[in-house]
Amino acid sequence: MIKYVFGVFFLLVCFGFLTNSEQDKIVFFEVNQPQKIKMFWKDEKGKLFIDFLQLKNNLESKKYKLVFAMNGGMFKKDFSPQGLYIENGVEKSAIDTSNGEGNFYLKPNGIFYLDKKNKPSIVITPDFKNSKNVKYATQSGPMLVVKGKINAQFQEKSKNLNIRNGVGILPNGNAIFAISKEEVNFYEFAKFFKDRGCKEALYLDGFVSRMYLPQKKWEQFDGRFGVIITVVE
Repeated sequence: MIKYVFGVFFLLVCFGFLTNSEQDKIVFFEVNQPQKIKMFWKDEKGKLFIDFLQLKNNLESKKYKLVFAMNGGMFKKDFSPQGLYIENGVEKSAIDTSNGEGNFYLKPNGIFYLDKKNKPSIVITPDFKNSKNVKYATQSGPMLVVKGKINAQFQEKSKNLNIRNGVGILPNGNAIFAISKEEVNFYEFAKFFKDRGCKEALYLDGFVSRMYLPQKKWEQFDGRFGVIITVVE
């Protein structure tokens, strides 16, 4: 019996059903109720939330529960969003289609958004056409997976290692958020999403990345952010 169990486990590892990435390197969260996804930047008085704890306390004061939180798209020195940011149907930062240096400008970059019917989507920046039907949106870069393929700029053996977080769209239409527990390169992180069948996945940020997910005993309250993506009940 022991030999049989070991043999099954060995086969699962060999065929990719159990991987070190899944078991040891990545914390992830699939959202099966997209209507609960919300993005935050400032409170009702115009004060920056900056971190998960301030946001959590604000929501609890209004009898809401913070189920999940992750830093969203990249931000500037004043914590304002870099590129497009839409909150509750209001555009608070314009789309950025220019060229520049840094991860945000690695092409293609893209936009994660939720339409007014609560459907989550990810598109490359040039394909984002209509913001009038969008409830929430955040722009970042680079795209990790495009049309089911890992970004061609990524190298499998790259030594560019960092903590990374991102979002993908699963075959069932749900959004999946992930953060690496340890430093990984772009290729390895993108492969996590591709292996789950994501046709599109977007990198959100690097070493500043944090996640709040108490159901998996992952609660990071340090860090300072611009946009924060959440699931709220």
